[in-house]
Amino acid sequence: MSDQKKTKKPSRQQVYTLLVEIGRKDGDGLPDKATGAALMCFASGIDEAEAVRETVAILKQADTNPLDVTGYGTLAEREAEGHEIDEEERALMARALDENSVIIAQMTPFFD
Repeated sequence: MSDQKKTKKPSRQQVYTLLVEIGRKDGDGLPDKATGAALMCFASGIDEAEAVRETVAILKQADTNPLDVTGYGTLAEREAEGHEIDEEERALMARALDENSVIIAQMTPFFD
């Protein structure tokens, strides 16, 4: 008999940076006079399309109205483009990967 340990298959999950624009909806939690908001999210997925689908689904469950999603790629892709990524952002990305989740890192409400 062999004493080889089963090696865990490496995860194909990656974390994608997404900017989601949301419109108003009853119960969305946005400030009273806001017309919508931009949400900076870190979402895990096998590819960016999956990360977008998961993010939109979770935001809809949270009673928000997602209108548009812009993808900024993975950590490696952002670094290759010269984006500066601080330690706090890196920690949130690592958390999204570890938890296989969507993390809203920043919310900026829009006002007329």
